[in-house]
Amino acid sequence: MHRPALCLLILLLAACAHEAVPPPAAGSPFALDDASVAELQAAMRDGRLSARQLTTLYLERIAALDDDGPRLNAVIEINPDALAEAERLDAERTAGRVRGPLHGIPVLLKDNIDATGMANSAGSLALAEHRPARDAHLVARLREAGAVILGKTNLSEWANFRSTRSVSGWSGRGGQTRNPYVLDRNPCGSSAGSGVAVAAGLAPLAVGTETNGSIICPAAVNGVVGIKPTVGLVSRHGIIPISPSQDTAGPMAQRVADAAALLGALAGADPRDPATEAAEAHLVPDYTAFLDADALRGARIGVMRKAMGFHSEVDRVMEASIAALRAAGAEIVDPADLPSHGRFGKHAFEVLLYEFRPALEDYLADSGAPLRTLEALMAFNTAHAEHELRWFGQELFEMAAKKGPLTEAAYLEARDSARRLAGREGIDAAMDAHRLDALLTTAVGPAWPIDPVNGDHFLGAGYSAAAVAGYPSITVPAGEVHGLPVGVVFIGRAFSEPRLIALAHAFEQATRARQPPRLLPTLAP
Repeated sequence: MHRPALCLLILLLAACAHEAVPPPAAGSPFALDDASVAELQAAMRDGRLSARQLTTLYLERIAALDDDGPRLNAVIEINPDALAEAERLDAERTAGRVRGPLHGIPVLLKDNIDATGMANSAGSLALAEHRPARDAHLVARLREAGAVILGKTNLSEWANFRSTRSVSGWSGRGGQTRNPYVLDRNPCGSSAGSGVAVAAGLAPLAVGTETNGSIICPAAVNGVVGIKPTVGLVSRHGIIPISPSQDTAGPMAQRVADAAALLGALAGADPRDPATEAAEAHLVPDYTAFLDADALRGARIGVMRKAMGFHSEVDRVMEASIAALRAAGAEIVDPADLPSHGRFGKHAFEVLLYEFRPALEDYLADSGAPLRTLEALMAFNTAHAEHELRWFGQELFEMAAKKGPLTEAAYLEARDSARRLAGREGIDAAMDAHRLDALLTTAVGPAWPIDPVNGDHFLGAGYSAAAVAGYPSITVPAGEVHGLPVGVVFIGRAFSEPRLIALAHAFEQATRARQPPRLLPTLAP
């Protein structure tokens, strides 16, 4: 696939030549790697830029940074129709039709989301030629909103549900994605490519998916915003699954405002996903309406202390964040830990093991995949062990394959216990007891070195309760540890996205903590 090489940094108004472009001159409007959706939209509205020009610039930036230069390896496939889509949207704009805030804006999709014209593989060579005949529901909504589907992003293979010793950001099809802050550091996962792509300015927006941390973790370690919506707010139809109890897609962007704009396009009812029926009454057409720089004044924020304390420098960033919240007018309740802290994880893992096989096989059959069973996928990996099993195995596949039907008492008990302990007796109980608007804790520790031999090296994280309960969470950049981004995570009740967006935006505006990636090869000793 042809991706013409160009510059590290491209101004929107600069001429596109296939040579290095000098740094931005004083007074230049903005750089592509830092452009907001509102700025891009204004440039197209004013005639300074077309959707085709914008799409071309991002394709050339992908060529310069992802395929060449530092070789971030975040984008696994380019949409062959991207420029044609952009041209059609330009024609609509010329004719006086603008679909909304995403009209002409390029968006990248994680490579477990069906989008016509491209493979949907979950990063596995077993599905490298799997090209679904129809779009996922969220992709259809993006097209209707006027977004340009730019391409697909790499991910931890099978959304990191294959091995207990995996290395995040690696897939058999896509290879290893690298963190743009320090290139030998891990980008986390499983939405690794989506996090890296928006951090490095390969696209203004990307869609990730999460079962337990797969949006929040890569957003935090790549210094961007990630929104993990309430399960059911965004349809899962056309997404390669792990667990219907916990799976959701969500937006990733450099700013809360941009993530909120993308969420408005993604969220919507879908008869093919029953979980969206409960969400329909909570849908909001425009989540940017809740952006309020003064939202922290009088807000009650509870600190989940028991999810912290695993890294002294991360704790330093957290204390500074708590101080910033107080300075912005928030009332801090500290501690405000979950009564069920530490009690829901084993139940949630059992739910994932039970739900994985039937959900995956339903997807494989519905989408016309070349392999239709978990056993067939395991056999493929064994037959192609040199590529697929070179670094780690498929123990989670093997464990899931041994589970019985979803009518078994062991599954039903695990599902009910996980939901209750994380939700009603966890997040809800803590928020009720302290009359909170949101909970706050560390998203995850700093990025660790990429290590395919030993796998990931997690020190701790605070996102699991929201994931297991199916509740929303938002991570926002909060600072750095030795040049590596650290994020806080705001957690709320089911369908509290509007309030969380307001609080996260206010925190972002008060701290302005995000720093751009430096593309360092390694950290100096």
